[in-house]
Amino acid sequence: MTFDGLLFFPVTPCDEEERLGLEVFRRHVRQGVEAGCGAVFACCGTGEFPALSLRDYAACVAAAVEEAAGRVPVVAGTGYGTAMAVEFARAAEDGGASALLALPPYLVQAGQDGLRRHYEAIADGARLPIILYQRDNAVFEPETVAALARHPGVIGLKDGYGDLGLMRRIIEAAPSEMLYFNGLPTAELSQPGYRDLGVVRYSSAVFCFLPGLALACYWALRDGRDDVANRLIEGFYRPLAGLRSEGPGYAVSLVKAGVRLRGLDVGPVRRPLSDPSPEHLDRLAALIDRGLALLEELERSPDPA
Repeated sequence: MTFDGLLFFPVTPCDEEERLGLEVFRRHVRQGVEAGCGAVFACCGTGEFPALSLRDYAACVAAAVEEAAGRVPVVAGTGYGTAMAVEFARAAEDGGASALLALPPYLVQAGQDGLRRHYEAIADGARLPIILYQRDNAVFEPETVAALARHPGVIGLKDGYGDLGLMRRIIEAAPSEMLYFNGLPTAELSQPGYRDLGVVRYSSAVFCFLPGLALACYWALRDGRDDVANRLIEGFYRPLAGLRSEGPGYAVSLVKAGVRLRGLDVGPVRRPLSDPSPEHLDRLAALIDRGLALLEELERSPDPA
């Protein structure tokens, strides 16, 4: 698994009573695969993993695998404490997932030795390769990543912490075959810096509701067409990041709202998150219109001066 292409983190639909909308989820995943994603990361942060029951999680992973139909890998989120992380991981394996994204352990602040033993235990018990997710209470020293990378089940690290100096030291310390991913919110803003470190893979929340725009920015960044990328970043992504900062949990709820605004009824966010205010929904709708207009301009003039 090389995970070439833009990484798709689908939302997990539900109704007002938070009952899973599995058929809508299938459609959402199918649309993302057909739009050209490089992998599907099901039931992760954008997919509200902490709010899902094991039953709903298992159903979504299996559905994502069926809809991907071998065209791209399906990676499933896992997390909480070690025992529960292994339980979710085995459900993902039963559903046919290709790999796991191991989210930070629930609640506790652990030292480096504890983090290492936690992720080694998941890798031992999961029987699927895992990608570490660095953020919040799971920030690794380079030596810890190097030690974890010696486990045959650990294949990569997604960085949601944003310290490029630390990332450089991790890359230098770990084996060359490790895979790295930019996992910061609105990753397009920080991707030029990660690209300079050789980290070309990133996840795009915008792909959930504006896949054409997200892919245009991805390929511009991959091909070194920074004039194109900067037009999209300044015209769309930076204002979106500004809006995201105006509400707690907006890294998820704005995405789900964006999918709804684009015509797929994925329902509200699950508790304890809240949906955007009416004013913020209006601003998001205007930003989506702006993004579509930028994409149309690029399609008319693919290599702007």
